[in-house]
Amino acid sequence: MRNKLVFFFCLLALAGCGGGAGKRGGSVTIATLKGPSSMGMIQYIDSVDNAPHSNVKVMILNEPMQVRKMMLDGTADFAVLPTTMAAVLYNKGLDYKMVSVPVWGTFYLFGNDSTVKGWDDLRGKRVNVMARGMTPDALFRYLLERNGLDPERDLTLDYSFPTHIDLANAVAAERVSLGVVSEPYVSLAMRKNNHIHIILDLNAEWNKVQGIPIAETAFIGKDSVLKSDAGFVKKLEAAYAYSTKWVNEHPDSAAVLMVKYGLLPDVATARSSIPRSNLEYVSARGIEREIGDYLNIFYELNPEFVGGKIPDENFYYEK
Repeated sequence: MRNKLVFFFCLLALAGCGGGAGKRGGSVTIATLKGPSSMGMIQYIDSVDNAPHSNVKVMILNEPMQVRKMMLDGTADFAVLPTTMAAVLYNKGLDYKMVSVPVWGTFYLFGNDSTVKGWDDLRGKRVNVMARGMTPDALFRYLLERNGLDPERDLTLDYSFPTHIDLANAVAAERVSLGVVSEPYVSLAMRKNNHIHIILDLNAEWNKVQGIPIAETAFIGKDSVLKSDAGFVKKLEAAYAYSTKWVNEHPDSAAVLMVKYGLLPDVATARSSIPRSNLEYVSARGIEREIGDYLNIFYELNPEFVGGKIPDENFYYEK
C-alpha cells in the first residue's frame, strides 16, 4: 500500500518523478499556513517530504504576513492564505492568480455563557473578537446585522486579544465568556476546558444567509508558473484535491500526520478539529460570483480590506 501511495503522489506531485515545473531547475515552493490551510494538504506534504529527489518544497508558516512576504519577494510559486489577502495582493499588481478555495469557513462563537442560545441572546453581551477589521470581525458584524443586531449598539465587541490563540486561551481560562475564534483553536480550547462549548457555528449561519459556505481561504499560483507548466499545475491540483479528500475520509491517520508536522500538539485535538474546519478543494473558476460576494462583505466594510476594489475576472486562473 505504501508503494502505491508513493507512486501515486510521484505521478501527481512530480516529486522527483521526471517532469519539473519549468523554472529554477524544476523546483517549486509552496507557502502555506499552520492550521486548516495546511490540514487539507497534509497527506500531500507528507508524500512530498518522503519522496526521493522531490522538486516540491512546502513551507508551513505561522502568520499570513510571512506568506505575504514570500509573495512580495517572489520566492513562493504557490501559496495558501486568506482570500481577502489574495485580493489585496492581486489589486496591488502582484503576479498571482486564484486557483482554488480549499477551506470553507472555520469560525465559531464559543464560550461558557449558557444563557446564549441564539442571536437575540447576544443583546447586552460582551463578545471578544480578534482584531478589528480582520476576517472574523467582518464576518461576525455582517451576521449580526443580518440577524437584526446593531454591532455598535446592541452588544459590545471587545478586541483586547489580537490573535486567535490569545483569545482561545482566554476563553479556555474563562477570562472571556464569549469569543469568535477559528479552528483549530476552538478544539484546542475545548480540550483544555470541558465547561466551554460551541454556541453558534458561524459557517452554517453564513450558509443560511448566502446559500454557500464561506470562501475563506485561497490557493494561489504565480501567473508565470501557471502559464509555463499547465501540466504540472493540473497534477498539483489533483494531488491537493486528493489529499483534502483523504484527510476527510481518514481523520485518524490525518491527525497523526498533523502532529508529526507540528500543526497541532496532540492527535485527539487534531482529530476533533478536522470536521469543523470544512476542508474541500474547489476550483475557483466557476465560483467567481460566490467568491466575489464574499469579498464584497469586506469591501462594504472598508474597500481597503480587499485592496480598494473587487478583483476582476483575471484574478481567477483559466485552465
